[in-house]
Amino acid sequence: MNIAFLLNGERVHLTDAPETETLLDWLRTRRGLTGTKEGCNEGDCGACTVMITDQDGSRALNACILLLPQLNGKAVRTVEGLSGPDGSLHPVQQAMIDLHGSQCGFCTPGFVMSMATAHKTGATNYNDQLAGNLCRCTGYAPIIRAAEAAEAAPVPEWMAEDLGKLGTIPANAALPRSSDALAAWYAANPNGTLIGGATDVGLWVTKQLRDLGPVAFLSGCTDLQHIEIGATDILIGAAVTITDLGTAIAPYHPGFAEMIRRYGSTQVRNAATVGGNIANGSPIGDSPPALIALDARLHLRKGDTRRVIALEDFFLDYGKQDRAPGEFVEAVSIPRQDDRLKCYKLSKRFDQDISALCGCFNLTVSDGIVTAARIAFGGMAGIPKRASAVEAALIGQPWSLATVDATAELWAQDFAPLSDMRASAAYRLTTARNLLTRYFLEDQGSATNVLEVRA
Repeated sequence: MNIAFLLNGERVHLTDAPETETLLDWLRTRRGLTGTKEGCNEGDCGACTVMITDQDGSRALNACILLLPQLNGKAVRTVEGLSGPDGSLHPVQQAMIDLHGSQCGFCTPGFVMSMATAHKTGATNYNDQLAGNLCRCTGYAPIIRAAEAAEAAPVPEWMAEDLGKLGTIPANAALPRSSDALAAWYAANPNGTLIGGATDVGLWVTKQLRDLGPVAFLSGCTDLQHIEIGATDILIGAAVTITDLGTAIAPYHPGFAEMIRRYGSTQVRNAATVGGNIANGSPIGDSPPALIALDARLHLRKGDTRRVIALEDFFLDYGKQDRAPGEFVEAVSIPRQDDRLKCYKLSKRFDQDISALCGCFNLTVSDGIVTAARIAFGGMAGIPKRASAVEAALIGQPWSLATVDATAELWAQDFAPLSDMRASAAYRLTTARNLLTRYFLEDQGSATNVLEVRA
């Protein structure tokens, strides 16, 4: 594939870039830039973190699941490119030395790249920014102190990326620049693979060694990357990243945005797309339960034909969705509504972990009576699924703890969860029932969030 990008400030032009070669492999084996480390090779540990810059700014991403065509027209900066031409250290590098922020050193380049990206963008929520970087030695305290120490230093002038040095960006059929071009490509290749952020598909390459066949990348489809806040709906393009979704949805549904903060890591959220999280049909994807609870509609397109369905109807069975060959997710829309949504993600780790279950509750109460209820869960069935029997039992009843308790036996009618390494079936059913109690207590003003408890 014909692509061009900047690497540590210098133009790189590849005329034969393999479509599924990762940036990590290319850097280490073809360019000798071994500062970018291979740890998990699945986007979890952050040892391979690099900085990617385009017209929308800079982001930290995992090079191990970033495929070369995704770099077309962008700038890549690795740990070798952080210091200045005269050898001057980046403020983050100097602070790590001064405050002893490095232990064994293997994971240090990834930490430094996450910190340098946060420094460039002005992000200071370091617990979030570094949640995707796993240290295998000791604590994070000196690393956090180094990030704080570098905070006030100006961004070095050599870190400015001149994307104009790229000249004309190579065009490729597999890198469509609009949804129209994507629709035409997919119509001609209905069994091809669409790649958004590659946070899922990347593992098909690195772990399963799968042959993906014809591939097309959505990163150039700018018209799929917009969020439109209308008078009656919020329309979210399929290629909107989870990071951008969290930022945009926070003023309207802060509970959704708070759950997104625990969706993967900063690096994963910066790459993963809304459409990809829906289209892969995972029963434990975290965004579908929230979107279903908000009565979201899914916008599908095949060629010039479009249709809109309820998002909950898209998921038919485990691994099976209502999507024809050559049809793709174009957008998802949410009706504007008063915020009654609460999302509860339960997992063994707080940060960067797959949900044991994720429950989202959206109940409308008028004059003390439940008038509408939408409750959706991930991790409780082979698909994201609503608690229909529980909803029916709530509607028309007083909004009280007695009403909540009366639904206790109905959860088993709605769900027959599996037992697996993340949780037992009994735990899932008991916890789902308890989360409705939590929603009620929180709605009454009780303190239920252990993260907000203060001595």
